[in-house]
Amino acid sequence: MTVTSEQRFGEFVVVRVHEGQDHVAELVLDRPKAMNAVSTDMARSIGAACAALAADPAVRVTILTSSHERAFCVGADLKERNSFTDAELVRQRPTARAAYTGVLDLPMPTVAAVHGFALGGGFELALSCDLIVADRTAVVGLPEVSVGVIPGGGGTQLLPRRIGAARAAELVFTARRVEAAEARELGLVDELVEAGEDRTQALALAGRIAANSPVGLRAAKRALRLGHGLDLRAGLEVEDAAWRSVAFSGDRAEGVAAFNEKRKPNWPGE
Repeated sequence: MTVTSEQRFGEFVVVRVHEGQDHVAELVLDRPKAMNAVSTDMARSIGAACAALAADPAVRVTILTSSHERAFCVGADLKERNSFTDAELVRQRPTARAAYTGVLDLPMPTVAAVHGFALGGGFELALSCDLIVADRTAVVGLPEVSVGVIPGGGGTQLLPRRIGAARAAELVFTARRVEAAEARELGLVDELVEAGEDRTQALALAGRIAANSPVGLRAAKRALRLGHGLDLRAGLEVEDAAWRSVAFSGDRAEGVAAFNEKRKPNWPGE
């Protein structure tokens, strides 16, 4: 499957492939009237967009952005949740989970571009990406215990993997919001840029990544993800399996040839 230059998934999600940004796709959260609060319909659309991106071999990098000027995403749609019966909440759970795992399981490298509020499920969408670029207006946090639940979009698992168990526990237990400078200091975000520059810098980073072998990028991501948390010997076996998947690929042959011929590679992507 190939994603078109601009494709809408439901009412609240857009995927764009930019001219001049070869092989970089942008997944846009586009529910500005609700500051991108994730409703059931929006969650379903995020999952569908991720499925389309995952099936497109031409996409080497995906960036996750927001159309709202003051927010990346404020988390779950609590107004909708307030109307649910217990049975409806149970039925909605797989749809909500599929949105977060859709981002998490994208096979290519992913970069979140964060500005303004990225709270609860909004921050969990960013945490599901490999890298987070944030501008100086960013405010992040997992405040779920303050409304009687827990981070349920991967936050209790992704945050300690990013910043360590004790720091993650403090942030989850206190439900506090963290402003941009401290977020960078703690490792909650990877790159801090000037206000309004998060998307531009995320696109630039994605472009640098996308210049590399698509086969190599996907294999490297598999090795990083699958090897994390394993003991060293098991992790090295994961790495070896990933190496074997690329060692005899067209990309490897082209990369070596381009290096020796002192030219830019023309990756076959296989």
